[in-house]
Amino acid sequence: MFFAHSLEGRYRDTWQPLAAHLKAVSQLTSLRAEKFGAGRLGAMIGLLHDLGKYTNEFQDYIGGRGPSPDHATAGARAIRELAAATGSDRFAALIGAYCIAGHHAGLSNWSGDRALSERLRKELPELDPTWLDELSPEAGGLFPQFFKRHPDIGRRGFQLALLGRMLFSCLVDADYRDTETFYLNAVGHSADRDWPVLPAIIDTLTARFDSYMADMAATTSDSPLGHRRTEILAHARAKAARPRGIFTLNVPTGGGKTLTSLGFALDHAKAHGMDRIVYGIPFTSIIDQTAAIFRKVLGEEHVLEHHSAIEEERQDRRSPDLEGERDMGAKMRLAMEDWAAPIIVTTNVQLFESLFANRPSRCRKLHNLVNAVIILDEAQTIPLPVLRPCVAALDELARNHGCSVVLCTATQPALAAPRFKGGFELSQDSELAPDPAGLARELRRVTLDVRSEPLADADLVAEIAAVEQALVIVNSRQHALDLYRAAKAAELTGLVHLSTRQTAADRRRILASIRDDLRAARPCRVVATSLVEAGVDLDFPRVWRAEAGLDQIAQAAGRCNREGRRPVPDSVVKVFRPAAAKPPPEFRPFIEAMQRVIPHHDDLLSPEAIQRYFNEVYWQKGEKRLDQITTRGTGGSTEKMSVLDAFLVGKDVLDFPYRAVAEGFHLIESGMEPVIVAIEDEPRVIIGRLQAGTIMAGAAARKLQRFIVQVPPAWRRKLIDNGHAELIPGYGDQFVELRRERFYTRETGLLWEEADVLALSELII
Repeated sequence: MFFAHSLEGRYRDTWQPLAAHLKAVSQLTSLRAEKFGAGRLGAMIGLLHDLGKYTNEFQDYIGGRGPSPDHATAGARAIRELAAATGSDRFAALIGAYCIAGHHAGLSNWSGDRALSERLRKELPELDPTWLDELSPEAGGLFPQFFKRHPDIGRRGFQLALLGRMLFSCLVDADYRDTETFYLNAVGHSADRDWPVLPAIIDTLTARFDSYMADMAATTSDSPLGHRRTEILAHARAKAARPRGIFTLNVPTGGGKTLTSLGFALDHAKAHGMDRIVYGIPFTSIIDQTAAIFRKVLGEEHVLEHHSAIEEERQDRRSPDLEGERDMGAKMRLAMEDWAAPIIVTTNVQLFESLFANRPSRCRKLHNLVNAVIILDEAQTIPLPVLRPCVAALDELARNHGCSVVLCTATQPALAAPRFKGGFELSQDSELAPDPAGLARELRRVTLDVRSEPLADADLVAEIAAVEQALVIVNSRQHALDLYRAAKAAELTGLVHLSTRQTAADRRRILASIRDDLRAARPCRVVATSLVEAGVDLDFPRVWRAEAGLDQIAQAAGRCNREGRRPVPDSVVKVFRPAAAKPPPEFRPFIEAMQRVIPHHDDLLSPEAIQRYFNEVYWQKGEKRLDQITTRGTGGSTEKMSVLDAFLVGKDVLDFPYRAVAEGFHLIESGMEPVIVAIEDEPRVIIGRLQAGTIMAGAAARKLQRFIVQVPPAWRRKLIDNGHAELIPGYGDQFVELRRERFYTRETGLLWEEADVLALSELII
């Protein structure tokens, strides 16, 4: 008998038979892929993914008698030999070959270093013919029957590449689930996940939502703004039965976008029997706020909040070509999110970087986007170099994977075709809000004061000292910290510093305290980064905003007179140019675009001004640079690459650079890595359970999300190297805990720049 997985120190009759594993993975993969019409192809890649284990070399290896052979390439070669050499099935077989060959190491490039084309030609251990009798593969009709081609024939490679990632996700998840079940059963355990499916609970969730909104309406019955929010919600929900597709929700800040989009998503999901609601948010800073609202409305047990990078692909970097199976038990311990919950609240970074990833850890969740309502909050925040591929990916999810997408923003970007090449095909019925232009006029609550002269920090401190409550938003964490320290030196009262240097748990406490001070009319002067300007529910009488793009100015304005209780002339948002702190280089195009819009519009917050602004941004950037990532070339050089043009379809070949695109596709260029700040009991208990093995890594990662700070990778390395932070043993480099608590205070957050500093006491022996 051939085996798929062994158990160290246990008899062979306890090992997992190979045929049983392959058939189980085949069935699980097919079930997942059937949702987008690729059930037969899913079944085939599941059946063949471990075909290389039908060799004496692999059986010797898992018996502890030899090195790990390549066991993934044999199946990739076999599916091409079994499938038809003509028609669409030849492409289906190639997609299957990418998935099978990469199910441990990740989807590879077709050509170049460690390429699929090379692997398919390499010499492999001889397969035992038993596999044909045990598996009886049937390789006809593999290509998805109802696959819809994009009208632009140049988009075909991109479409097939996304189909490949979706199938890869199905295979990886199925393989992980079956392998995990085997290892857990061997020790008498079971997986700690049990999410309900959305169709089974949709009526309960809708009833909870209706009850919550009724209570809210009762408390705002005397508020014109409250009435308007109710009308906007009703208008959007009335469109929920419309066919699946792309929708926009263009509502000014304070108009109730979050709950309106949730109400639409619940009704739309029920009308079409959809499986999941995924809410994408641009910043980690507000994800906990949105997740908290959803939990309050829908129930704790239905909402997954996912923003930590704890479970990211660092686990794979340790062994980029890992094929071994003897350490599968250890790999099962690592955290890997799968988005199986009915309601997902996540970040745009997680969503889009996963859609263009190639690693199993990052791609595993993708198949759970199929048949989902995807809401993008603040859709205008997608970075320009990846804007066109992100739009194309959303379009493809709607076109071939059963999704509906809601672009939810107060400053709707100009992404509609034909003005935006390759943009969304939108009609008037695509808009869920009633009369966006009228709403913008009606809900205007601030006066914008744009200054052109530079403003020194000392002068800014003097201005906010003259008022009791003020919100200042600047463009970098360092400027926020410097300005806060200057204001503190000036002995301003009610002073608060807020940035992503602080953990989400502390930011939540700080925001609650700010709201208490605002309600009680106590002094409250907040110096913050842009984390507060998108979706954070704060209502200041005056706001100062460092120069930025118009969309960010509009978001900052949403924190001023949010409830419309103050006169508009008194509710001033001042836009200033910092005299010393320069904006990050990537801000410059947005600032320049805003400067060009100012002369043409008296009301810079009108939809017309916003549309002109985005047209300026896109025109200035140029079509090519809206799809331009940087990848590593030969010899370590860097190259510019268009993602939409990268995936080529030949007569008998799919030249797909999966790995190159994944390595270059980042929404945040510098990348950030998590450090756990365990200065209170809750994270300490979770870490203790993790070390004791009484909690699975995935569950621990979810629970620790609120206690991490994202830091630049080089600084995290320095924290570790200098003994200020430590890896938690047994989980690769997934969990890093800060050991020097003096680097973190709730006032300033984590000062990782001190990682190079050794305290004098530590130098004294």
